[in-house]
Amino acid sequence: MAIYRFRVTFEDYEDVYREIDMPSKSTFLELHHAIHTATGYDVERSSSFYVSNDQWKKGTEIAYQPNDRKKAAGVLEMELIKMSKFIDDPHQKFYYIYNFDRPYDFHVELIKILKEEDGKTYPAIFKSVGEVPKNITAANFPVAGADDDDDDDYVDESGEEYGVDEEDDYDMFDDEEEGGEEDGQSEKGMSDDY
Repeated sequence: MAIYRFRVTFEDYEDVYREIDMPSKSTFLELHHAIHTATGYDVERSSSFYVSNDQWKKGTEIAYQPNDRKKAAGVLEMELIKMSKFIDDPHQKFYYIYNFDRPYDFHVELIKILKEEDGKTYPAIFKSVGEVPKNITAANFPVAGADDDDDDDYVDESGEEYGVDEEDDYDMFDDEEEGGEEDGQSEKGMSDDY
C-alpha cells in the first residue's frame, strides 16, 4: 500500500509544521484526526478541507460537522471520502480550515509518496517542527447572541470626548505663556535654548 507524506503548515506561522504519513486508503476524517493528534487541538470542531491548486485557491469542500446550509448544498463529508480520490498531483495541495468559530488556516501539501514499512503503525507523525500556537477556544470569549441588550451600542455624546471637555478648549497652554515666560526667558532668568 502507498503512504502519503503530507506537510501541514499553519498559514500564519510558516516556521511551524508537521509531517504526517497517511495510508492512501485513509479518509479525510482520518487526516483531520492525525493533524490534531500532532497539534493537540480538539478534533470535535467543525472544519473543512478544500482541494487546492498551487496558489492555494479553494476548490471542492470536504467538511466535518457541516452546517445545514452546507448539507443542503451537497457538501462532501470527511468520513465518506478517501484522500486518494482527490490526489491528482504528486504535490497535491489542500487548504484546511480548523474550527470555524475561531479558525486556524493550514496548508496541507503532499510532499512524498512512500511504500508502507512493515511493523509501522499509521498514521504516523514523521517530523514535528516548531511549537503550535495556543488554541483559543470559543468558550474563552463572549459571543453576541439574540438576547443581548442593544444598550451596549449606546454612546453618551454629551460628556467628554477622549477625556477633554468642550469647555476646556485647550486653553491650558495659553495660561503658561501669559504667566511668566516672555521672549524666550524662563522664570529663573535663563534662556531656553532648545
